[in-house]
Amino acid sequence: MKRTSNQNPAIEKPASGVINGLIGVVIFSGSLPATRIAVLEFDPVFLTVARAAIAGVFALCLLLLFKQRRPARRQIPSLIIVAMGVVIGFPLLTALALQYVTSAHSIVFVGLLPLATAAFGVLRGGERPRPAFWFFSVLGSLLVVGFAVSQGLTASPTGDILMLLAILACGLGYAEGAKISKALGGWQVICWALVLSLPIVMPLTAWLAPVSFSRISTPAWLSLAYVSLFSMLIGFVFWYRGLVQGGIAAVGQLQLLQPFFGLALAAALLHEQVSLGMFGVTVAVILCVAGARRYGRINPLPSR
Repeated sequence: MKRTSNQNPAIEKPASGVINGLIGVVIFSGSLPATRIAVLEFDPVFLTVARAAIAGVFALCLLLLFKQRRPARRQIPSLIIVAMGVVIGFPLLTALALQYVTSAHSIVFVGLLPLATAAFGVLRGGERPRPAFWFFSVLGSLLVVGFAVSQGLTASPTGDILMLLAILACGLGYAEGAKISKALGGWQVICWALVLSLPIVMPLTAWLAPVSFSRISTPAWLSLAYVSLFSMLIGFVFWYRGLVQGGIAAVGQLQLLQPFFGLALAAALLHEQVSLGMFGVTVAVILCVAGARRYGRINPLPSR
């Protein structure tokens, strides 16, 4: 009798999506501590365009090295949306917002990112999560918002508006990138989006560059390298692959963990205090992520 595998392809693919998505979230979580270090010595706007320019050059090299085909003409509009959302929009808007609000305040809006991604996944990706999915995603977002508010935050209308626009831009970029990744490939999408942004970010990088780099410290350079290569390129390779494998709505809820990973890294790298309340809320958020994953798809892949 022929032995059959105990592994279910219907389960393997979403599981791989969660793993890849989680790796992407962990990488993105390092952006906040790295940015905190970098903006002490780099102008925030220069940091935004410089990271995109550096990542764009590496992305172009990867595309040429692996001889990737050019995207079809019909795919260019989607790539432009990705570039405007996650390459330029989110980094620029958050850099501007952080001039008005604290980093802790921005956690409120990062906690809303899964909802934005799921909403654009419905609008742009054709996904239709069950009502229970929205319950868990809203609950998880409220937990993140409540935790941030409990820390004692200062408000700025200008900063809040900029952060809200940043979250909308990022959610759209995530959903659009996942949609086109099904045809173009995950890492190819972010690479082409970065390449398309080069004509804009390269001149801006040269124009906004400091007169002298002699006073820039090693930690600042390492932070710029991290946000350029990991936050802007490598993280998206895993993230878009996860969204395609596990679904935009379901895997997108892993973003709920990003603020807590970021705080943990900030505590380890910047020696910031982390309260016990953070860990309690993190456990509750993980349960919400599990619930959202369960109801993230209406029609699961059939068993074989």
